[in-house]
Amino acid sequence: MKTYNVKSYRTPLYRDAGFLLKDIPTAQKAFSDEQSLPITPELYIYSRYRNPTVVAAEEYLASIEGSQWSLLCQSGMAAIDIALSVFQRANHKCKWAFFTEIYGGTNSYIDSILVSRRGVDAVRFSPSGEAYSNVEFDSFMTTHKPDVVFFEVISNPMLIVADAVEIIRIAKKYGAAVVVDNTFATPYLFKPLDFGADLVIHSATKYLSGHGNLSAGVVSGNSPELARSAIEYRKLVGHMLSPDDAYRLHDMLKTFNLRINRHFENAATVAKFLSASSKVEKVIFPGMDYHPSHEVASKLFEGRGFGGIVTFDLKGASFEDKQKKCNEFINAVSDSIPLIPTLGDADTILMPVEPVWGDKYPFPGMIRLSLGIENGQEITRVISQGLDAVGS
Repeated sequence: MKTYNVKSYRTPLYRDAGFLLKDIPTAQKAFSDEQSLPITPELYIYSRYRNPTVVAAEEYLASIEGSQWSLLCQSGMAAIDIALSVFQRANHKCKWAFFTEIYGGTNSYIDSILVSRRGVDAVRFSPSGEAYSNVEFDSFMTTHKPDVVFFEVISNPMLIVADAVEIIRIAKKYGAAVVVDNTFATPYLFKPLDFGADLVIHSATKYLSGHGNLSAGVVSGNSPELARSAIEYRKLVGHMLSPDDAYRLHDMLKTFNLRINRHFENAATVAKFLSASSKVEKVIFPGMDYHPSHEVASKLFEGRGFGGIVTFDLKGASFEDKQKKCNEFINAVSDSIPLIPTLGDADTILMPVEPVWGDKYPFPGMIRLSLGIENGQEITRVISQGLDAVGS
């Protein structure tokens, strides 16, 4: 086979399914080394095991996360599956605790996979109104003594900020492993591993890739034992990200700090603008001093921002009136702010809350805005036009 003496500044895109091992001694060494499940292999065997393009992106992600290792997979849900599955053992009755204010897909995974198929005893911890109580969480841990605690730093769509430092401390006091979904906060605002979390996951589809055209998930940690367990589980279940997507994600990550700053700045600008409108009943944004989680968010994020999501509720005389006004607003801004069921895109997008979350949040005038990286004045101009189109 002909080889080429070409050097590139970028990591090459390796699309190989299997990798050249030259001879029997090399093959023996590769398969022998693989038994120890190294984070970065010296020799590559097969792309479902490890791929050099994917590993390069993982190393870059670990530098952003401040972790000893990061593992990529196809989606945020795959990351959740890996992160939770490594704690499950045969003949051990698992009791795991989940905060109620987590992604709907995660809740469905808990009910349909963990509980119904794997027999996990899932217990739920709820907020008191629009905030979590550390005292109540301590009491909850005393009562249930779960093996694993899973929570999100910023909830969706009500943007409840958990006091992550205290939650991790309390969970560890009772001997629980802690898994944190940090998709909304991102490593820019908060790094759970620095405060003792065992694993942190992200839907890299969102802010880490940031352009709405790639699906990926990432699990990060510091424990070598958890790394080996996660590598083995990913390899055997097949949760590997494609090298093409890893290559694109690697490039997107290079602008992460620039992008995330603009997301957060635009969110703060829009929240302030919406709070001054007579057509808006309520603005939900942790950066507002009246938000129930504002004090916790200020302590946790230390002035770096309050996230890129703003949820707001339009005024209306009745359920039907609010529903009508929600439709009017969405139709009026649709050319510039489309309805797309994701977040963290470079473009500002929105989701109506009640049609998506239903009985959990029966607020027909409520809209979740995911602020993009456009000019902030242009975003507020479009929103202003949308509010003008809403009947009085």
